[in-house]
This record gives sequence, structure tokens and C-alpha cells, in this order.
Amino acid sequence: MPTSSRNGGIPTPLAISTSELRKAYGDKVVLDGIDLRIPAGSVFALLGPNGAGKTTAVKILSTLISADGGQAQVAGHDVATAPDGVRAAIGVTGQFSAVDGLITGEENMLLMADLHHLSKREGRRVTAELLERFDLTDAAKKPAQSYSGGMKRRLDIAMTLVGSPRIIFLDEPTTGLDPRSRSNMWGIIRELVADGVTVFLTTQYLDEADELADRIAVLNDGRIAAEGTAEELKRLIPGGHIRLRFADPGAYQRAADALREVTRDDEALTLQLPSDGSQRELRSILDWLDSAGIEADELTVHTPDLDDVFFALTGPAVPNQSKETAR
Repeated sequence: MPTSSRNGGIPTPLAISTSELRKAYGDKVVLDGIDLRIPAGSVFALLGPNGAGKTTAVKILSTLISADGGQAQVAGHDVATAPDGVRAAIGVTGQFSAVDGLITGEENMLLMADLHHLSKREGRRVTAELLERFDLTDAAKKPAQSYSGGMKRRLDIAMTLVGSPRIIFLDEPTTGLDPRSRSNMWGIIRELVADGVTVFLTTQYLDEADELADRIAVLNDGRIAAEGTAEELKRLIPGGHIRLRFADPGAYQRAADALREVTRDDEALTLQLPSDGSQRELRSILDWLDSAGIEADELTVHTPDLDDVFFALTGPAVPNQSKETAR
């Protein structure tokens, strides 16, 4: 199995790798040669606008459709030449629930156990354990159509885990869920990764990727526009700054005269300095203010967030949504 260097250079097996992966539907190129290297036991988030090719990538990697070109390996198996090996190692939860609403949650689980050729005894044991793990025991005997959206999502993932997959594809798993259900789903994903499962996540919620993913790739026009950790991606986008507000006009004037590359607002008595938001740079400014005997009444740090990254890489859509944090 291919490896990646993580944890101070210690080789880590790759759960998923692709090289020049391509897919087109007629004249529409959906994937235009994407390369991915996803270490085992991590969360990888694929972001992109609607129609960017996120679901197509999941379908290829889970052997549901074939690529037109390039190569892909999942759990050490080539998706084109060893699809059975891939399927034995993965679980897939799509945008739309695979739960059968006409039967109970327990019956959905037992049906999945049968599909995985578990014995009846083993199937009941696994079903009971997963229903308890996902807090569905009390609802196990009720028709799944009576479940809330969050409960159906939990049941969907529980069904995915019946076969003990090492790699799980979650295609927009929290679409349509309320904030509490989304938070619960995030907790479930963290638990899966803590157990050594690799999670390939597609999502339109940028805060979800920021919260969960070890690495993030932004897919646009069929290609990977950028890839890295959330912090690495945020540093790609200019516009970070530190804002100082003063109550004393004299202190404001002394700071404005001394600081370089500063944007003044004489009416509000505020100064804005370009900044990458690093702790080192912030400490330098605070040390300078102390040594100059100048006291700012308020300091705020503005750093680009994943919204800024997303819109910068995929085109403008809404006004800037970066955050300012008071210090």
C-alpha cells in the first residue's frame, strides 16, 4: 500500500490515492485530472460548488462508476482492476438516506447484516451494539419513517458500519439537519476517526470542513484548485489585518505617526495594519505598544476564513464573511 509521511516523517499508509483521475459526461468534463493522497485514519474534506464533481469522485472511488482515465487506489486496491477488494473495505453514506422507512430501525440493521453474510447471531450482536452506540435503542422497534432527520442519518451511518469498513465515504452527510443534529454527527465522525477509520467527506458547509478535516481540497472546474490544512488554505488569501482602536486622540496620533503601512480612520480613532494573524506578529505589535508607552483600548485580529478561501478559489458569490476576534 502507498505511504505518506506524517507524524515527524514516520510513513503512514495511504487509504486513498488518485493520479490524473478523469471523468466526463459528453462534452462536460467533471474531473480533469485530480491527484489525491489521503493518509489512513484521517478526515479528508472535498469542497466545491454544486456540480463541481464531488459526488462523481465519491462514485468512482467507491466503484459505483468507472473513470475515463487515470488511476485510483482505495485500501490498497485498484478501483478498476480489484473492485471487490475496494468494496470489502469501504462504507458509503450518500446525500440521500438509504434507510427503508417502511421497516423498523432494527430490521434495517439486520437486513444490512444479511447483505454482509453475517450469521443471525452475529448480525443481532452487531445490530444491538451499533443501535446502542448511535443512541437508537429506544427507537429500534419503530418504523424508520417515524425517525427525525438526525435519527435517520445516524441509522444510515450505523448501517454503513455493519461491515466494519476501514474507509467511509460521507457524501454531504449533514445536508438538511438542524444545528444540534449536525453537532451530533460531527461527534460521531470524530469517534470513527479515533477508532482508526478514514473518512472521506464531501460537504457544502465550510465550517464543517474547518471543524473536522485534517486536510481539505477545493474542487473547481474539474480540478483541485488548492489543498492543505484549514490554516494553510486560509494563509493563501490576503486581507488579514489587526485593528487598533484608541480612546485618547494623542495616543492614536503617536501610534499613527510611528507605524508603517497603516490605514487610518481619524474619526473612529482606529488604525488597521496588514497581518497574517500569527502569534509572533501579534506579540511584536503588543511589545512595540508597551515599549512606546502607547495604550490601545481595543485590539481585534481579522483572519480570512474558509468562506474567503472558497469564494476566492471558486468565484465571488456573497460579500466577505471573515471573522474578527476581539482580544
